[in-house]
Amino acid sequence: MKYSISSKNIMAVLIICFTAIQINAQQDSLVKNVPEIVAMARPQQDGRIMLRWAVTTPLAWRKLNEYGYQVKRYTVTRNKKTLSAPIEKLLGTFKPEPLEEWVSVIDKNDNAAVMAQSIYGEAFDVEGMDQLSAIINLAEEQEQRFTWGLYAADQDYEVAQMAGLGYVDQEVYANEKYVYKITSLVPETLIKIKEGGVFIGLHDYEDLPRPLDLAVAFFDGKSMLSWNYAIHNQTYNSYFVERSIDGVNFKGLNDLPLTTLNNSEKTDPMRMFYTDSITNGQTYYYRIRGKTPFGELSPISEVVSGKGEKKLAYVPHITSRYFEDDKTVLLEWEFMEEGNTMITGFELNQSDNVDGAYKTVVKNIPPEARKVRYDSLMPTNYMTITALGKNGSKRTSFPALVQPVDSVPPTKPKGFTGKVDSLGVVTLSWAANIEKDILGYRIFRGNNKDEEYSQITVSPHQNTIYYDSVSVKNLNSKVYYQLIAVDQRFNMSEPSEILELKKPDFIKPTQPVFKSYNIKNGKVHLSWASSSSDDVVRHELYRKAGDSLDWKLVYTVDRMQYPDTSKQDADSSMQYAGSRGHIAEGRKQWSDEDVVEGQQYTYTLIAIDDSELDSDPAPPLTVIVPKTSLHPPLQGLYGKADKEAGTITIHWKAYKEPNASKITIYKGVQGQPKNLLKEVPIEARGLVDRKVQPNNTYEYLFRVVFGDGGVSEIISLDVKY
Repeated sequence: MKYSISSKNIMAVLIICFTAIQINAQQDSLVKNVPEIVAMARPQQDGRIMLRWAVTTPLAWRKLNEYGYQVKRYTVTRNKKTLSAPIEKLLGTFKPEPLEEWVSVIDKNDNAAVMAQSIYGEAFDVEGMDQLSAIINLAEEQEQRFTWGLYAADQDYEVAQMAGLGYVDQEVYANEKYVYKITSLVPETLIKIKEGGVFIGLHDYEDLPRPLDLAVAFFDGKSMLSWNYAIHNQTYNSYFVERSIDGVNFKGLNDLPLTTLNNSEKTDPMRMFYTDSITNGQTYYYRIRGKTPFGELSPISEVVSGKGEKKLAYVPHITSRYFEDDKTVLLEWEFMEEGNTMITGFELNQSDNVDGAYKTVVKNIPPEARKVRYDSLMPTNYMTITALGKNGSKRTSFPALVQPVDSVPPTKPKGFTGKVDSLGVVTLSWAANIEKDILGYRIFRGNNKDEEYSQITVSPHQNTIYYDSVSVKNLNSKVYYQLIAVDQRFNMSEPSEILELKKPDFIKPTQPVFKSYNIKNGKVHLSWASSSSDDVVRHELYRKAGDSLDWKLVYTVDRMQYPDTSKQDADSSMQYAGSRGHIAEGRKQWSDEDVVEGQQYTYTLIAIDDSELDSDPAPPLTVIVPKTSLHPPLQGLYGKADKEAGTITIHWKAYKEPNASKITIYKGVQGQPKNLLKEVPIEARGLVDRKVQPNNTYEYLFRVVFGDGGVSEIISLDVKY
């Protein structure tokens, strides 16, 4: 079968074709690598997770279109706790829809037409477009199919789903986090393709960022927009431009989204450009929106505005300055001789600020003149030459700094602040220097505070806001910046104070562990080794009793109280959580006083960092508090000696403490060791001792024994016989 795109889609396809070839050039090195599946995901506020995947080589893509992909989901965490075993779920197998499913879509969807042609077309061409065929033939057909197909999938999420490259997971929960694994179903005997995956949950949702750094330049009959493309290139793959003539009602200028073609060495890889045709004298307002591979549109950018005007064909340019003294300068400039007949003459303008209001200080300079003397210089001067057109238009040169002597560097920059968002985008700002001859600022960055910082600006940055990007996945939790001001003579100021910025934290603290424990005087004494993470702000100690599943927070230890060398009062280190206890010097030991004898207790400990991320709990420590307190003694002891009968009779009151089981009685001559005389039931009220000798004083000791091993206090009775 030969499939071709209808003529009504020709212009759309031509644009996509040129873009595809550029993308193909970008991916040239990637295509040569071992094929692998790459994946991305985007959670939605309505409780869905959208998945997108692709493969990195044309051959692998063709085989996967035939055999398909398998997508599995693994539930890894629940309620911020890692499951002991991930829960696996097969979400399905995916490959392109049959050709007949595309027929009803391609007439109204250019991207679907491109994808269908890429997958099913016998010959990859477009009817009636010899130039397009020539473009396609610049590269191998298989690579062109691959490039076109991936581009169409990136531009339309529904097309990506039809092509087996996308899936929406509806059955997800806010308290869970998942690993999605995409696996090739192509037999490894044909080609081995590495699997891909992504780790994400609904709580990872973040609002889309605004496109940054939109700027516009106006010319005769046209305007040129540019914006920072690289800073969000992992979020947006294309853009829409909107224009307004009243600043309120905006209309889109491009039906098809714009994709960057800036891949040559002569273009700025950081920026994207768009040129618009306009009417001179009319003010125009512009804004842009980014588009994600999932079809989402970004918030609108800042609005920029201006108007075009017809200008002279030639512009003067100041070439030299000759100082005659500290007040007088001879300025020379260039201007094409052909322009002399188009102007009435020149004017010299002066300002004390490169962006300030310029005042005309010399008028009526003849059209043929190329030099002028000025004798009222200030310490710092910015001078321009304006050519006055006969039709009323003007062209003014770029400002030239005229400064008789300058060896004084600018002052150290002040007010240097910044922030890092969750995507790693850094926004730096500072107060502008007050010197009139400031050229710009050099910005330096380091990953460690004490290292030598690297300059990240190619030339002096002329604004007081700068955008940078850093990785949020590495182990450096902070990034450091310094700023140097540079004047027009390239005198450099002292470096600013070091700006320390904390990156978004996705790495939980290391786990604390218990070191030892002992039980003494009815208290449990614990000691532990704190988390080694330097961003920990507190440790929380938890306890549960017996077989209970409920952990109770018993103490919180603030980070500022941790150093063992601290001499502050130990109690100031604690925020009490409702239980009695004591913290030892060093803040890494604690005594639990709120315990009951004979009860079992389990303790654990977690560390919390300054991003409120919890460490894994310390391995639980379980202890049993032994019984050490004594029950009340027997009461009402009374002994009587009967010498005629040769006995000593002893009586006592009934013992009414619960769980008492027996009474143990010891006997001995006063002042000598005691031996067990007898054990009697708890119900007994007395006994008769027949083993007595005259002229002795006998000492009897009584102790009650309980069923759980407890004992009473010992009480003694002396009887003289």
